[in-house]
Amino acid sequence: MWFLRGLCKLPTVWVAAVCLHFVVHCADTATIVERLRNTIFPTTNHPIIFVPGDGGSQVQAKLNKTFAVHYLCEKTTLDFFDLWVNLELMVPYVLDCWVDNMRLVYNNVTRTTSPPPGVEIRIPGFGNTSTVEWLDPSMVSPTAYFTKIVEEFVSLGYQRGVNLRGAPYDFRKAPNELGEYFDKLQGLVEETYQINGAVPVVLVCHSMGCPNLRYFLSQRPQAWKDTHIRALVTLGGAWGGAVKALKAYASGENLGVVVINPLTVRPEQRSAPSLAYMMPDRLFWNSSEVLVSTLTANYTIADYYRFFKDIGFLDGYDMYKDTRPYMLDTTPPGVEVHCLHGRNVSTIERIEYHNKGFPDIQPVVVYGDGDGTVNLRSLQGCLNFRGLQKEKVFVKPLDNVEHMAILYERASIDYIKAIALGH
Repeated sequence: MWFLRGLCKLPTVWVAAVCLHFVVHCADTATIVERLRNTIFPTTNHPIIFVPGDGGSQVQAKLNKTFAVHYLCEKTTLDFFDLWVNLELMVPYVLDCWVDNMRLVYNNVTRTTSPPPGVEIRIPGFGNTSTVEWLDPSMVSPTAYFTKIVEEFVSLGYQRGVNLRGAPYDFRKAPNELGEYFDKLQGLVEETYQINGAVPVVLVCHSMGCPNLRYFLSQRPQAWKDTHIRALVTLGGAWGGAVKALKAYASGENLGVVVINPLTVRPEQRSAPSLAYMMPDRLFWNSSEVLVSTLTANYTIADYYRFFKDIGFLDGYDMYKDTRPYMLDTTPPGVEVHCLHGRNVSTIERIEYHNKGFPDIQPVVVYGDGDGTVNLRSLQGCLNFRGLQKEKVFVKPLDNVEHMAILYERASIDYIKAIALGH
C-alpha cells in the first residue's frame, strides 16, 4: 500500500515497535492498517454527530391516564419506560396499547401536535450515541442503527460522548415543530467543536434526518457553518419524500413484520406530521403521474386534498400544508455535501386498489427503482444543490444497497472514515 513507503524513511527499531504495537493491540488487519497509517501520517480526526431518520430515535413514555383502550393496557407508570423500540409491545392486543400511547393529537388551530392526555414523552440520549446505536435498549440485533459505524470509529480511537455524538429527536414531528431541537443541535455542534480543539464537525444523517439537516443548516449564518462544519454526509436522504408514505396513510404500513396488522398501526402513523412531510413532493413528481388508484379514482400530487378526504383523514391534509414549505424550500445547506444512496432495489412506485374496500384493504404494489423505501428520484435530490452553493456536492450511488443496509455497508463506512479522518 502507498502509505507503507513512508516506513522506509524511519529508523528500523521504530518500525518494529510500531508494528508490534498494532499487531498486539488491534483486532483485525483493517484496524491495524488504519492505525498504522494514522501513526505514520497523522491527520485531523474530525468529530462526528449522527442525526437519525424517521424511527431512528428511542422514545420513552410515562403514563397517568384515566382511560385505556384495552384491559391489557397500563394506565399509570411510576417512571418512564421504553416505548420505541420495545419489541415486547409489538404483539397482538398489547400493540393496541402501544398505538394509543405513541400517537399524537393534532390541533388545527395551533397547527401543532401533542401526546394524548396522560402520556408524557421524552427522547433520551441527546449528545451521546447510545440511543441511536440501538433503538431497543436491550440491544436486540434487528434494532441496530448507527451501531456498526460507531463501533468502527471506536476501534480507531474515537470516544462516545466526546468526538462521537448523537442528536436524537422526536421523529414523529416535522421541522415546523422542531425549533427547540434545532437550537439544541446548534449547541451540540458548538460544544463538540470546542471540546475537540476547535476541529470542525462532520454531520452524518440518515433518511428523513437529511432534509431536516438541510433545513437546519440553511437557517445558520454562513460564517458559523464555515467555522463549525467540515462536511455533511447523507445516507439514503429522503429529499423529496416517498410514495411509501401514501400507503401508510391509506392502509397502514407494517414494515414487513407479518404479525402486525397494518390497519392496527395506521392511527399512530397517520398522527405523525413527519409522515405528511415525507409525502411525494411536486419538485420530484409531476401531476400526470398516478400514485394511487382505486376502482373509482386516481390520485396524483395534485389530488392530495381529495385523497385525504376519501380516506377520511382531513387532519392529514392540514399537516401536509403545515410541513410543505419545508420540503419546497430549495435553499442549499451551504456546506460540503457527500450524498450516498442505494439504488436498483424494488421500491413502491404506485399503489393500486383493485377491489372494493379502499382504504381498509391492502393494495397491489407496483415497484420502481430506489433503495426499498425511498424512490430513486428523491434519493438523487442532493444533486439539486449543485449550482446553488459554492461548496462541492459529491454523489455516490451504491448498487443493490437497501435503505437500512446502507448503515452497515462497508463502502458507506469507509467513505465516512475518509472524510472524518481527513484522508
